[in-house]
Amino acid sequence: MALNYSSKINKIRTFALSLVFIGFGVMYLGILTKKIEWLMAIFFILGLLCIVFSTVVYFWIGMLSTRARQIVCPTCNKPTKILGRVDACMHCKQPFTIDKNLEGKEFDEKYNSKEYRKQMKNQHQTNDSK
Repeated sequence: MALNYSSKINKIRTFALSLVFIGFGVMYLGILTKKIEWLMAIFFILGLLCIVFSTVVYFWIGMLSTRARQIVCPTCNKPTKILGRVDACMHCKQPFTIDKNLEGKEFDEKYNSKEYRKQMKNQHQTNDSK
């Protein structure tokens, strides 16, 4: 079974959209408990906080998206945005990298972590000192 990759921008947008629906669901629970005013108010406030947090996440990913590197996917020939060293196409979900050192390696999102970069830098320094 082939792994299904997704771009980071799409993952974060999906998370923000799910927060909107969770907020509406929590508010709906508030309507169901309208006989207990304090509980209804708590559900409404929690639902509103979910929706406000969703707005913050949408704003944040929008700002990130403007700084993301835009490339043309070699598989589908559509422009896509990449965050980090490895990502997937937003359209065809083809994994790719912009780092020449990672070409030919198995796709793994750990390549984007700072810990992995430090680890690789330390390996290169120890190899160079030998």
